[in-house]
Amino acid sequence: MGELSIKIKIANRVYPLTVNAKEEEGVRKAAEEINKSIAEYERLYAVKDYQDLLAMVALKTASSNLSLKQQDVEGDSQIEESLVQLEQLFDNYL
Repeated sequence: MGELSIKIKIANRVYPLTVNAKEEEGVRKAAEEINKSIAEYERLYAVKDYQDLLAMVALKTASSNLSLKQQDVEGDSQIEESLVQLEQLFDNYL
């Protein structure tokens, strides 16, 4: 699959992008989520400045991303611990 030229609208501005065909759906969904978050913040806080709204969305997204990374690290630690326990069990049987 090749590259596609698409237009994405975020905060009432259109951005021309070139994306891999496999990524198109994800990029469009991401833009949709950004616009939904902007609308939510605009409604909740009566903020009209798109720069402020985009900053709020960026902060929310970065915070969520960091939280997910931390969960991954914690999950990896639990998996590692389980693997060590399994290895000890195998060692006991051998």
